[in-house]
Amino acid sequence: QVRLVESGGALVQPGGSLRLSCAASGGVGDLKTMAWYRQVPGKEREMVASSGSTTNYAEFAEGRFTISLDNAANAVFLQMNSLKPEDTAVYYCYARLRPHTHWAYIEYWGQGTQVTVSS
Repeated sequence: QVRLVESGGALVQPGGSLRLSCAASGGVGDLKTMAWYRQVPGKEREMVASSGSTTNYAEFAEGRFTISLDNAANAVFLQMNSLKPEDTAVYYCYARLRPHTHWAYIEYWGQGTQVTVSS
């Protein structure tokens, strides 16, 4: 019953900024990792940024995007600055966590939020 819900996607002009949010709900017992991925139609889903034991960014995100984790709220955020048209994609929230009622760690995906960078 754990689910991830993203929000914050929008149409933004090149050079603009967006802040994506994702919250995990439904009985999170232990959160290990949360991350952001993105996908363009016809291409593979790619990691944008992750936060867990270490923080990692894709090369295209370094210096422009910042991932932050709110453990108390089981939420993750992605601040995106200096957006480019090539950042246009569906952005997905990812989490690896142990549900409160389960013994194993499980991966979850949100449904995605559309980010469009265009003038």
